[in-house]
Amino acid sequence: MSSFIFPDPQEMQKRLQDFVKSFGSPSPMASEPLKEDRREKFKEKILQFQFTPKDIKAYLDRFVIKQEEAKKVLSVAVCDHYNQVKEALMGRGPAHYVKQNVLLVGPSGVGKTYLVRCLADCIGVPMVKADATKFSETGYVGADVEDLVRELIQQAEGDVEIAQFGIIYLDEVDKLATSHFIGRDVSGRGVQSNLLKLLEETDVPIKAAHDILGQMQSLFDFQKGAKPPRKTINTRYILFIVSGAFERLSEIVQKRIRRSHLGFQPHGPEGIPSDIIAEAKTADFVEYGLEPEFIGRLPVRVFCQPLGKDDLFHVLRDSEGSILKQYKSSFAAYGIELKFTEEALQLIAEQALEEKTGARGLMTICEKILRPFRFELPRSGIQELEIDGLTVLDPEKKLAEILKRIEETKKSRDNEQIDQFLLEFYKTTDIHIHFDQEAIEALKKEAHEKGIAVIDLCKEKFKNYSLGLKLIKNNNGISDFTLTKEDLRDPEETLNRWIAASYKTGSRSQEQ
Repeated sequence: MSSFIFPDPQEMQKRLQDFVKSFGSPSPMASEPLKEDRREKFKEKILQFQFTPKDIKAYLDRFVIKQEEAKKVLSVAVCDHYNQVKEALMGRGPAHYVKQNVLLVGPSGVGKTYLVRCLADCIGVPMVKADATKFSETGYVGADVEDLVRELIQQAEGDVEIAQFGIIYLDEVDKLATSHFIGRDVSGRGVQSNLLKLLEETDVPIKAAHDILGQMQSLFDFQKGAKPPRKTINTRYILFIVSGAFERLSEIVQKRIRRSHLGFQPHGPEGIPSDIIAEAKTADFVEYGLEPEFIGRLPVRVFCQPLGKDDLFHVLRDSEGSILKQYKSSFAAYGIELKFTEEALQLIAEQALEEKTGARGLMTICEKILRPFRFELPRSGIQELEIDGLTVLDPEKKLAEILKRIEETKKSRDNEQIDQFLLEFYKTTDIHIHFDQEAIEALKKEAHEKGIAVIDLCKEKFKNYSLGLKLIKNNNGISDFTLTKEDLRDPEETLNRWIAASYKTGSRSQEQ
């Protein structure tokens, strides 16, 4: 048994270098000019930042339905923040900048994530979105909150200068709420504490301690004499937006109001006003389970309202980001134009409301309605599909009607093509060919299985019949032939048999 020979240090280094190169990491020296050009364009865009809050809201209105107050608050906060960023780039930034980090509160599916994504697109900065539930306190199993900042660098294509002005969006932050007990809490209090320094200002190492490949690449670059990359990124001008449903918050607010206002009477069918959550104060979030220091670093609070049926209807019909555009594009890929009636959109909105998942319910309903059509209709020949109210209520029935109509049209077209072939054959040969009904059905079936037109199948199968049948006609004078299903199994063998028989009958006629 041979023993393993450990490679010498030079060979080991070569293998490690080849291993790193296999990941396609570009040389920092080669990519630096490209980064510099992109960085200058980004800097110029921020320096020319002249949006007003009304401009930002007008952009959001194109994509996000309802949430008027939320759009106003976000627009003001974002404009103020990036005006400060512009001042900093011009060397006039304040010595101590307090960021307007944002807390979005609202049920699932009301557009919280979409609002933030649209903001990032409008301004043109990199954005990272993550769920708070995937993080844990340092030292325990889970992701490190600083990975959010490193991911922002990835979104900026490795450019730290651009990443430091991006947006980090952290969803489900209400899941970090904790009961105030003594002991380790890997999912709540520890994560909140680790987020505090990011929310304000801190330097985050670009390479994590556990990033072995990154550390190896830095070592090789150093050996090559490459310019040492920046080692940290500062979070001073990274805007943090966090969000959560905070389902129990309305109850906490109601209790506080009851205590402070004698004689307070609950409203609504469940005893709590639908908009009472907008009255939430810092103390309510603390009672919910957020640390005072954490909620204190989220000075801008935005409360999103649940979406009603009419809101969902307008999301479908009027939003530039409507899910209908995605489905229309999906059908267009198969050459099918997808249309919706107003009645259909109303019914989809009504069914989506029953899902109780906000705008996400729209995709659930559309998927249920359209999936059978997306499976059956491609390459069916249909060029337009209209979704009306009856289709929404019974998509399977509508699909069955369409497929039946397609089949009838196809049969009619196949019959016309067979008749066309027989007519063309007669015009060129002065000989009649007939197919019995079983032969006709067999031809249609074979053409369908091969995915070709039945007339093309006939031309291929009977390409030698023109000369063959003329020969038979010359031998015995017969000019009328009928083909059965059995004859189609081997048309050439059938033709040869007919030709052989014509010589026999022709000889007998000459003898007589």
